[in-house]
Amino acid sequence: MPMYVKTHSSLTELSADNWSSLAGDNPFLSWEFMLALEQSGCVSAETGWLPHHLSLHDDSDQLLGIMPLYLKSHSQGEYVFDHNWAEAFQRAGGQYYPKLQSSVPFTPVTGPRLLAKTKEHKTLLAMGAAELCQKQNLSSLHITFLGDDDLAVLENTPYLIRSDQQFHWNNDNYASFDDFLASLSSRKRKNIRKERKTATQNNISIRHLTGDDIKEHHWDDYFEFYINTSMRKWGRPYLNREFFSTIGETMADKIVLMLAEREGRYIAGALNFLGPDTLYGRYWGAIEHHPCLHFELCYYQAIDYAISHKLDRVEAGAQGEHKLARGYVPTKTQSAHFISDPNFRSAVADYLDHETNMVDQHIKALNNFTPFKKS
Repeated sequence: MPMYVKTHSSLTELSADNWSSLAGDNPFLSWEFMLALEQSGCVSAETGWLPHHLSLHDDSDQLLGIMPLYLKSHSQGEYVFDHNWAEAFQRAGGQYYPKLQSSVPFTPVTGPRLLAKTKEHKTLLAMGAAELCQKQNLSSLHITFLGDDDLAVLENTPYLIRSDQQFHWNNDNYASFDDFLASLSSRKRKNIRKERKTATQNNISIRHLTGDDIKEHHWDDYFEFYINTSMRKWGRPYLNREFFSTIGETMADKIVLMLAEREGRYIAGALNFLGPDTLYGRYWGAIEHHPCLHFELCYYQAIDYAISHKLDRVEAGAQGEHKLARGYVPTKTQSAHFISDPNFRSAVADYLDHETNMVDQHIKALNNFTPFKKS
């Protein structure tokens, strides 16, 4: 059956029902989250994330698949770093930017990118995007933090597969936080107990908010924390105040806002998103420094919440080997990259062969240092 693809400069050119039926239940791929990024202006031509979404149709114009896609003028907010590729390509006389990026902006979380029901339609989306890349004379197309189904499709295409790793906490049917601690070595168990006690010793209490319990004044406080911390870490925050109000209105039941309170006011917060079996820890911020409060609010509270709500895992975002000692184990993540220029593609492929081996060895080494009891 003849099929074709077309591009869209906004989600509003697509149907919310169609998007939702194809995207599944990952909160970051939800219509509400993706649309909030656009409506708030966090993704736009001005921020270097120009929506360029791809849709797949049959000859009767029936929608068969969607691919979230952005035309990028930089490599910020992606968490799969290709700055060295850009420098090398430009030193050789090429123009690396703009490029195409399929991801959830500013969110290093694994999930579907080829939003279609069948393997055939996923393949057609991927190859349609690659053809679009070449027709528009773009250097490359990057599909990052792939789910397993998408990875299985892209492994048999001209895309190059790249590996990296994050730290995730896995719930081994723990009945309580103490039950989790019992699975750790004595030294690590004592250290975590000490850190949790230290985190709240200055009359600090932790509160979890979700759904209608999250009010605008909570977002005001949280945004202050987010701005303060992101300005120190990155120099420029990716998300604006309007974005948080929007998701607070449209998907509050998928949000768990953890706030630290001291002497009658909030001083720190961690934003989490709730999937069917996973708690996703995202943005953290604070206006006061207290020893171990970051560990408590971002890692231990998330574990506590996952155990009490019988979730399978906690994904705590990118990087951070300090998570290892706190029960978060190395987990491989993967991405796929289409390089238009055959010579540059060959050079990247050679680089990825070496990098993949290094990532595998690094994960193997890290697994020797998990805090769990050795059997």
